Amino acid sequence: MSQEIYRSCASIAVFRPAGDSFEILLVHKPRKKDAWQLPQGGVEEGETTPQAAIREVQEEAGVTTEVMGVSDEVYQYDFPASYRRFRPDNVKGQRIEYVFATVSADTKVQVDNDEIDQFVWISKSQISEYIKRNEYLKLLEKLYDDGVALLS
Repeated sequence: MSQEIYRSCASIAVFRPAGDSFEILLVHKPRKKDAWQLPQGGVEEGETTPQAAIREVQEEAGVTTEVMGVSDEVYQYDFPASYRRFRPDNVKGQRIEYVFATVSADTKVQVDNDEIDQFVWISKSQISEYIKRNEYLKLLEKLYDDGVALLS
């Protein structure tokens, strides 16, 4: 068997102005558990992480934006054994890198209704209403703070 690897993924924290603060975009996958997340997906051959992140938010949410920064944060996890049984490859999990982007307050979001079925713009204080896994919750709160610092 070939060596097990992590799938390289890109995720994008998209911010929009909201009063004197900012809101961040979350998208919802049509599944039972841990369905809310930042737009994300695999980095394709020949793409950089920022290019993949921009493509993913365009595909999943119909949002066109430009990257304004790259995070030092990386979220890496192993797929559960129950999921691995259905993967005929040597990918054992995902390694997600993050970028920051901003859009205007009136930007329209149009989910694809396939991979993504809902979206929401939320403030930092609302993140815990949508994100339940503690490790991912802490990461998103840090990404929110880092993104806002970059915008300020």
